[in-house]
Amino acid sequence: MGWIRAGDYEVALDDSGGVICRNRAGRQLRSVPARIADEPAVVQLRQLTEWLARHERECLASVERWMTRSLPVPAAALVAVWPDTAWRAALRDLVVTDESGAVAGFLRDADPERGIGLVDLDGDTVRVRPERLRIPHPVLLDDLDELRDFATELDLRQGVGQLHREVWRPGGVDPAADRVDTFAGGRFKQLRFLIGRATSLGYRVRGGQAVCPVFEAGRTVEARVWLGEYDGYEETETGPLTWSDPAGRGLRLGDVGPVAWSEGMRMAAALYAGRDLEKEKDK
Repeated sequence: MGWIRAGDYEVALDDSGGVICRNRAGRQLRSVPARIADEPAVVQLRQLTEWLARHERECLASVERWMTRSLPVPAAALVAVWPDTAWRAALRDLVVTDESGAVAGFLRDADPERGIGLVDLDGDTVRVRPERLRIPHPVLLDDLDELRDFATELDLRQGVGQLHREVWRPGGVDPAADRVDTFAGGRFKQLRFLIGRATSLGYRVRGGQAVCPVFEAGRTVEARVWLGEYDGYEETETGPLTWSDPAGRGLRLGDVGPVAWSEGMRMAAALYAGRDLEKEKDK
């Protein structure tokens, strides 16, 4: 973006999206002078930077939602958004599969003429023309460790955490049980601290519980962890992890899908990690 007149100065956006300023002599200043803070050009540039940051967050959230749902994404949609740098940063280097679930490669390009560009599992750049691709949740990738190693060798950088997202798989659990207590009992000095941690991690808080909805196999399942619902200044501790269907009915562990299991355990572990360790030492 070029320089724009703002009073006795000129302003522009730098490569990082910040507003920069220079004087009439062309010397760039360390900061934007307060006297032109309300100039229309300065206000508009700052509004633009806020919009760009918000757009980047929305792109990342959308792609992460595609991944957690593992739903087919039309190739035409990838081609349409690829020219946008925020969308491209969120999508580039993600592992994609065909509709059968077979790994196709790492997403590198989406062009209306040449098709979808991938780095395949042999390290070669290839072009394909599928109607749809999936961005799978990492728990669904059988060769996850190998893919992680391969991505490191190729120095691939994912905007959305896919390969290095924490994954949890059920092991040695009673399929007839209805809860997991692994991360229960994490003590917090005040309920508001635990609620604040849940919301800062992006989880909903409803009815005294942290809630993580997951759409999987054509239905929505909610993972839930009890937080507490009374005085926000009272001590509390994390409760057990449970899963329920859209009607609120609890599910047996054997009926919880792999993505819902992984995302629920990920939430419970993240909440538990913020516990008051001093309280634990006193136990």
